[in-house]
Amino acid sequence: MSDGSYSTEVISGGYLPIDEEASVRANRSYWDNSAEEYLAEHGSFLGASDFMWCPEGIHESDVHLLGTVARKQILEVGCGAGQCSRWLAEEGAIATGIDLSAGMLEQASRLQRENPLSPDATPPTFVRADARSLPFASNSFDIAFSAYGALPFVKDAEVVLAEVARVVRPGGKWVFSTTHPMRWMFPDVPGESGLTVEYSYFDRTPYVEIDADGQPVYAEHHRTMGDWVSLLVGAGFTIDSVTEPEWPETNTTAWGGWSPLRGALMPGTVIFATTLPDA
Repeated sequence: MSDGSYSTEVISGGYLPIDEEASVRANRSYWDNSAEEYLAEHGSFLGASDFMWCPEGIHESDVHLLGTVARKQILEVGCGAGQCSRWLAEEGAIATGIDLSAGMLEQASRLQRENPLSPDATPPTFVRADARSLPFASNSFDIAFSAYGALPFVKDAEVVLAEVARVVRPGGKWVFSTTHPMRWMFPDVPGESGLTVEYSYFDRTPYVEIDADGQPVYAEHHRTMGDWVSLLVGAGFTIDSVTEPEWPETNTTAWGGWSPLRGALMPGTVIFATTLPDA
């Protein structure tokens, strides 16, 4: 869940074309450079071993979108600092997290050193990998999930979904949260100026930030609700539910463009819960 630039100096940002590999390079660099600062700002909200689906503050312990997790093999795609996988480990799961960013995985190691799990928990395994090429055998996991990981930052999301379908066992779950598509129409600011439509919902041009050398240093990709449905069906998943979390009255924290003001009027997140049918 990003909310702007951290350590990397950004000269300009706008809606620009970018190819698949340039997007991956930009986001790897962004998260490597931003990991420590990102956790310093948002770590108290995310916790050390908590499972937050979104800036709205929706916790897996309340919504149970993954179902029973004890003794299940679970993959987190785009795990960041691994807080969700750590929570699952405390719940008895055998968790594995992958992330493109070495900087984020260093933060996962730091959290483990500073906040060790209970003796009965099996610590998650963390692997540096591109979500478009998962380094696991087919049918390796009972459940896969992603909490704002990987999918907003790749141009070729269909490749990620195909990889998830490959490594999840038939009958397994795939659940992910991402920015709600309608948010693409509005400026990404938390106040009143963020309530006026400025962009076309149907314009899929990525949002790209550029540094002083003219190199992309961040990229985020927009898909409509229809796009997501088509991609999921095309990858072989059955959609079980679509959650558009309402902003809880108890959450007074603004996170970039997510805020109580905007959250009272429009969804900021969508969570797709799907199943890979039995063969």
